[in-house]
Amino acid sequence: MKRILFAIGLLTIGLSALAQAQVLTHVDKAGKVYVGKGALFYNGGGLQLKDTGNWENHGDVMLVGTSTDVFKTLDASGNNRVYTTGSGYNAGGVFENKLNTPANYALPNNSLLPDQYTYGQLYVQGLTQANVQGVVNQEHANVNHGTYQQVAMPFFGKELKSLSSGTELNKTFTDQRWSMNEILKYNNANVVFDGAPIATLTSDPSAYYILGNKNTSVNFNNVKTIVGRPYANNSTSVTLQNAGNGIVWGAGGNNINAYNEKYNTYVQDGFELQAAIGGTAWQGNYGRNLYQFGNPYMTNLDLKGLFVSGDPNYIPNIYGIRLEQSEGTVSYSPSVGGGSGLFKFVTWSGSSLVGDSDWAVIRPMSVFSIKLKNNNAGSSINFDNLRRFGYLPRTASTYDVTASRTNNPGTTKELAVTALDEFGKEIGRTYYVVTPNAVTGHSSNTTMQVAAASTNVIGTFEEDPVNGGYDLNYTSAYWLYINEANELNFTGKAIPMALYGSLVKSLRFWVKEEGQYIPMGSSLLSTGLAFYYKLENGTAQQITQGQTIPVTVNPTIGSDVSLYYGAPTSSLAVNDADVKHSRTKVIYNPEIDNFIVRFDPSWKTADVKVYDMSGKLVITSNKVNANKDFVIELARGNKAYVVSVISESGVKVNAKIIR
Repeated sequence: MKRILFAIGLLTIGLSALAQAQVLTHVDKAGKVYVGKGALFYNGGGLQLKDTGNWENHGDVMLVGTSTDVFKTLDASGNNRVYTTGSGYNAGGVFENKLNTPANYALPNNSLLPDQYTYGQLYVQGLTQANVQGVVNQEHANVNHGTYQQVAMPFFGKELKSLSSGTELNKTFTDQRWSMNEILKYNNANVVFDGAPIATLTSDPSAYYILGNKNTSVNFNNVKTIVGRPYANNSTSVTLQNAGNGIVWGAGGNNINAYNEKYNTYVQDGFELQAAIGGTAWQGNYGRNLYQFGNPYMTNLDLKGLFVSGDPNYIPNIYGIRLEQSEGTVSYSPSVGGGSGLFKFVTWSGSSLVGDSDWAVIRPMSVFSIKLKNNNAGSSINFDNLRRFGYLPRTASTYDVTASRTNNPGTTKELAVTALDEFGKEIGRTYYVVTPNAVTGHSSNTTMQVAAASTNVIGTFEEDPVNGGYDLNYTSAYWLYINEANELNFTGKAIPMALYGSLVKSLRFWVKEEGQYIPMGSSLLSTGLAFYYKLENGTAQQITQGQTIPVTVNPTIGSDVSLYYGAPTSSLAVNDADVKHSRTKVIYNPEIDNFIVRFDPSWKTADVKVYDMSGKLVITSNKVNANKDFVIELARGNKAYVVSVISESGVKVNAKIIR
């Protein structure tokens, strides 16, 4: 059979080249081309498939031509396949981008596990959009985000209504906002999701769409096939300017947008760490200069170059990237709005990506957000330059962590700690990064840190910059998804990490240097040092690559773990602190002009006491319901107070306020 197909292929290619200069490769009725995983097919000219001709792509196809070359999928009569509402695309030639390992949609590729999730990719170069008439069957699978699924649309002129087709998402989309059956498109300038009428034809390649998925009517875990014409190259370049510029969020983000939705219901900005401290959220750069995009192409996008000085894609004022929402974390309230709870984050150490860098290669049909430090002019992205068949970010040079064991403090060392459930499934993670240029402790000059959400099950707290362990000034202010410390002044000192919820049954450790994983089972970095962990009431243990350890988490108050770069130099453990860590915060709420207590999600009730500086008890309230904020009713007078909050299990949080 292979020999017969090969002969037909040669014959049809030869006839096409003689009859029509715009087409190099033609697959006719009953013809089949199969490109396997890892294979590269280069087609230097036009390509067309006719009738039942089929191209099944599990690898990489480069369709490179000129303005006279064409890409076509034709019916039996030689006409372009077209979409008809209610009927879908008519029969004809088919080009398919296939998923090779569809069950691994939630797994990233990395240098230790490079082929966990692979798929067919199509690269189009040199053809005009008018000559890209062929349609592609693009397979897609992902986690179910929740009430709205975040997707890119790498299809030109696709009627959004076609997504309702039984051969695509098999769901009826409408134009009714707040129905959770509508399609919305993000507006970067106005920081809002605008309606995308289902009769609309797609024309914005890098648009970020959300698809209403009420009651999870579409299960994106299962492979879906979305059909449409690819975008030609030179169709996607964006200027990064004025996102959120001039918008007045209102006190606490309570102002409403043009759709009568509060900004604070779906604008989250974990990059603005200072906004985690009471009274500063929704001020300054919070929520601004945050740009959301979808991958415009049927190839990967490598975002590493956005951070690298000298790279053609470099963005000088970039802070980080947010991507890949976690399973089921997109929530929604009718007539108010919705938001995402948990994300992955990537920042830059000055020499390598840190955080969720395995995800810095954006898959076809995936979305991402870019956070800039300011609104300086001059930043832009040409998505053509980011396209990449590879599944791992580019490396500037070969790096060998075993090449030197001399003191080499100039590199970025990174520890990822993942929390696993009883089935070994990851349910959370956090990062600890050390470099000679990082900032230890609380500071407005940190360059890599990202705040953790209150619903995270694992995270680190701000460290005391001198002694290590908890900085008690900030335990009730914020905690961290990515934490940084300076290796020159913090070697051997404790980074406090906390675990919450009885679902956490084990921890797994991953170690990188300069963005690359050290070998499995290894511990030492190029400095000759290693990372360590210490459980409550335990002893410090050296961490090896890929190591998994069992843990027991107190379901009420959580559990503590200490992390170290270099062997511990002090016997101080994180659980030695007099005040145990908690996600309970005492913050100022400008909307009501008063301080409030925002409780840890694990708390059920609490006793709240407020003392003046003489020690006099001025407010006492027992058995407060911790399901909602508690308002501290104090009149203005420029006086200092101490707020003491104690949970039903005895966890205590103290905070000093001035009212």
